[in-house]
Amino acid sequence: MTEVRPFTVRVSDDALDELRLRLELGRARLLPDSPRRPASGMDASYLRELVDSWLAWDWRARETWLNGHPQFLARIDDADVHFVHLRSGRPDAPVLLVMHGWPHTFALQLDFADRLADFDVVVPSLPGFGFSSPYADGPMSETRLADTMHRLMTEVLGYARYLTYGEDVTANVSDLIAARYPDQVAGILVTHSHFPNDDERVELTDPAEIAFFEELGRLHGPNGAYGHVQATRPDTLAAALNDSPVGLLAWITEKLVEWSDTPAGDPAAVERRISRDRILTEAMIYWVTQSIGSSFRPYYEGADKPDRIPPTSVPASVHIQRHESGNPESIARRHYLDLRTFEQLEEGGHFTVAEVPDAMAQRARALAAVAW
Repeated sequence: MTEVRPFTVRVSDDALDELRLRLELGRARLLPDSPRRPASGMDASYLRELVDSWLAWDWRARETWLNGHPQFLARIDDADVHFVHLRSGRPDAPVLLVMHGWPHTFALQLDFADRLADFDVVVPSLPGFGFSSPYADGPMSETRLADTMHRLMTEVLGYARYLTYGEDVTANVSDLIAARYPDQVAGILVTHSHFPNDDERVELTDPAEIAFFEELGRLHGPNGAYGHVQATRPDTLAAALNDSPVGLLAWITEKLVEWSDTPAGDPAAVERRISRDRILTEAMIYWVTQSIGSSFRPYYEGADKPDRIPPTSVPASVHIQRHESGNPESIARRHYLDLRTFEQLEEGGHFTVAEVPDAMAQRARALAAVAW
């Protein structure tokens, strides 16, 4: 049995003093918006607001909030995996694995987890993200992540069955877990519905499916530069972001703005879905753990270039978030062979359970009612 060690978030006073100095220096060097710049999720005035807030922010209060969620470390493969484990106290409670993606951390999923007091909920940090160490050797593939997360749930925590949920990088990981371990996975909750890989998309014949992926491809050109840089020049970018909290804050917040379900052209509108406290918590975790570089590993080690994932036979509840609005039901039905629910959400973007936690908690309970 793998040893499970209690974990407490504690940032030293020296680290906070150094951060404050760097923020003050960075604020003095903030640049105005470039003339005629392309549309972006960030602008100079909102970034200045965020930096000012970070300087005045009571991290210790937020640290106490985080530590109100029982946290642990467990050695799996060659990584120390950090996770939150919320127990309902009921022996028959449904069990839900909740995984994050990039650029968010476990912390962004906690508001959703807190709404499921009738569940046992496990919220891990992916290897190389936040308080989890990176894999020491070998690539960070989707298959490896699926194995790590499954071992956490079964070998480390001893659950015979569980439900699974993933976003962004872990959407495919969640699909893989359900496909590879159907005897242990009771059901899958989905907001990033299965995407065929590049080879499979060539084989598509349905006009609606072809049109959906053509539109995604069109948008990826102007909006996908971040992924190209993270996949091709990860260490150069990481050196800059790991040295500058202002740069790190801008890089992370831009994606929170662009991918959430908020109006374009108003960066501050992201706070209608993800509060400023939560934004700063994400930046703080990346900063104090110096994990921005290792968080790029899925981009250059191949997890964003997936192999075919076999169809999933476990009960599935699919809720298309608005960042992928229009994803056809026909694709979901071919992949999720026991599809219990399919809907296009009226609210909630890429960070779905963080943006609409009440709505998604209701859907998790509905899935558990038919699958547990």
